[in-house]
Amino acid sequence: MENNNSQVQNGDINNQPMTFKDWILTDLLLLIPIANLVLMFVWAFGKDVNKSKKAFFQAQLIMCAIGLVIYIIFFATIIASIMNRGY
Repeated sequence: MENNNSQVQNGDINNQPMTFKDWILTDLLLLIPIANLVLMFVWAFGKDVNKSKKAFFQAQLIMCAIGLVIYIIFFATIIASIMNRGY
């Protein structure tokens, strides 16, 4: 019986809204180079993560992927135009 209560409590914790302090701590952790990428994936795909945080970082990863594709297309176009000038 006690085991069921702990599972319900963990589920409740993941469904509670994040506090201001939680978001500040999250932002501070994202300032650490390389760790920020790892943390984004952990928070986006982890099992014991707050639902709000999980959805936010899934959206962030999608936006990063879209930005990366646009970045690659933009610079590939610039490099191709420079190569065609014949300098």
